[in-house]
Amino acid sequence: MPDLAAQHRRGRLYVALAAIAWSTAGLLQRELTVDVATQLAGRAIFAVVGVGGYIAVTQHGRVLQAFRAIGRGGIAIVALLAISSASFFVALNYTSVANVLFMQALAPIIAAVLGTMIGDHVARRTWIAMAVALAGVSLMVGGPGRPSALGLTLSLVMSVSFAATLVITRHRRDVSMAPAMCLSQVAVFVLAVPFARPAQAGTLDVTLFATLGIAQIGLGFIFLTIGARLIPAGEVALITLLEIVLGPLWVWLFLAEGPGAATLTGGAIVLGAVLLQARGEPPETVL
Repeated sequence: MPDLAAQHRRGRLYVALAAIAWSTAGLLQRELTVDVATQLAGRAIFAVVGVGGYIAVTQHGRVLQAFRAIGRGGIAIVALLAISSASFFVALNYTSVANVLFMQALAPIIAAVLGTMIGDHVARRTWIAMAVALAGVSLMVGGPGRPSALGLTLSLVMSVSFAATLVITRHRRDVSMAPAMCLSQVAVFVLAVPFARPAQAGTLDVTLFATLGIAQIGLGFIFLTIGARLIPAGEVALITLLEIVLGPLWVWLFLAEGPGAATLTGGAIVLGAVLLQARGEPPETVL
C-alpha cells in the first residue's frame, strides 16, 4: 500500500511548481516584439522540444509505446488543451483580462464537480478553500464585469476544457499524459503557424520563445502531469491559481511595477486558501 499522505504531499508540490513555471509568462511575454500567432507558434515548437525531451529521457527508448499508451483519454486531452489555449487567447480579444481571470478561478469548482461525478472525492476543506480563492481572485481583478456573450462563452470554454483535462489526467493516473501534453502543443503549432510571421522574430524573441516553450510551458506541463495523477482534480486546479498570484509578483520584483492594494490583498487571500488546503489531510482514496 503506497503512503497516501506522502503521495498527496508530492502531488501538491509538483502542481505548485507547475503554477510557478506558468506564472513567469507575463514577465517574459511582454519582452516579445512579434504578433500573437508568431508567439503561439514559437512557444509551441519549443514546448514540443522540452516535453518531448522529457518523454525520451523517462521512457528509456519506449517513446512510441508511451504515445500509444495514452489511449482515447490522451487524445481527448490533446483536443481539450488545444481548445483551452485557443479560447484563452481569443477571449482576451472579446472581453477584459479581469473577466478571463475570474472564469479561470472557476476551474477548481468545475474540476471538483466533474471529478465528483466519476467518484473522485472532494473534501469539505477543499470546497471551502475554493470559495475563499474565488473571493480572492474577485478582489484582485475587481470581480466579473459585463463581458460580451462571445467573450463569456470563450472564457467558460477555457475553464471547462482545462478542468476536464485535469479530471482525465487524474482518472487515467496509471498512464503518463506527458505525450498528450506534447501533442497538444503540436496542435497549437499547426493551427498558429499559417498565420505566423517568423521573419519578425529577432535573436531576443527566439531566446524568449525557447525560455517560454521549454521552461514556462514545457516544465509546467511536466510538473502538472506528475502532480495531477496524485491529488484530486479540484485540488490541482485550486493550486494552479497560484499562477494568478505570482504573475504580478514577478513583474513587481523584476520590473518594479508595483501592484495595487486590491491585487496584493486578493493575492494574499488566494495564497491563504491554498495554504488552508495544503494543511488538510488527503481524502480517503486508494491510488
